[in-house]
Amino acid sequence: MSHAEFLASLQAARPPAGLTLAQAALWHAKKGDWEAAHGCAQDHAGWEGAWVHAYLHRWEGDEANARYWYRRAGRPFPHGSLEEEWQQLFQALVPASA
Repeated sequence: MSHAEFLASLQAARPPAGLTLAQAALWHAKKGDWEAAHGCAQDHAGWEGAWVHAYLHRWEGDEANARYWYRRAGRPFPHGSLEEEWQQLFQALVPASA
């Protein structure tokens, strides 16, 4: 799924088939569904899921838990906005072209 396809899919009520758990977490996060996003991130064992997991705990204001997940993802704690971080996650997790 390309960047354009992923962004277009945000108009739908459900994420498209074939997303990784980290991509699905990112999709739900953009839709504002923290619980669904957290469930997906929690089920993804790799650095990608850990990074989205960290982002979600930062979003909810749980800095201590976020810092733990950033360490697990091998990422520094960000100082930019949540939207800037979502864009970074998007660039890292969704291919520019399919």
